[in-house]
Amino acid sequence: MPQLEHFDHYVRFFKVLGEPQRLKIVGLLAQSPHTVEQIAKTLKIGVSTVSHHLSRLSDAGLVSAKAESYYSIYRLNSEALRDMARTLLRQTEKPTVAGAENPDAFERKVLATFTESDGRIKAFPTQEKKYLVLVRHVLTAFEPGVHYTEKRLNQILANYNEDTARLRRSLVEYHYMAREGGGGKYWRIDTPASADTSGAD
Repeated sequence: MPQLEHFDHYVRFFKVLGEPQRLKIVGLLAQSPHTVEQIAKTLKIGVSTVSHHLSRLSDAGLVSAKAESYYSIYRLNSEALRDMARTLLRQTEKPTVAGAENPDAFERKVLATFTESDGRIKAFPTQEKKYLVLVRHVLTAFEPGVHYTEKRLNQILANYNEDTARLRRSLVEYHYMAREGGGGKYWRIDTPASADTSGAD
């Protein structure tokens, strides 16, 4: 079983969804984008209440808004729900630690040494070859072809270690992910450039 002390992110995520009106809003947005006014009319609640719920859902990465004329159109970020489902599925697949597919003995040893039973990184090795095993371990949380905002990227990286800036920087510097200029969206590179991993501790 995964260690429950690492589930703070999951608790916050499901706490946001635990409010009945928010679940109804998610259900509406799953059908089609809505304005605040449309949601309020359908659910027969106040506009300010809807705005509050949308703010909480937005903070959790579940909805996004786009301005159109005088209105903000809210859409469901279904990828966030899929990310959570994939993460929880990985937890049920322990004791196999998430990492590169069919990892060799070296990678299994590195992951066993530097990660917890739920896949979180508990320490970073100094040897680059070992460090790259952890970078590839984190990479499995991202799907090819999907573009992630920096906020969403950090939310996913926080499942592995609190130092999200280090992980984000490593994914880009070792060419496992690319990003738009100026801190735009990030996406996985299917064939990352090989790094020199011959160094030793």
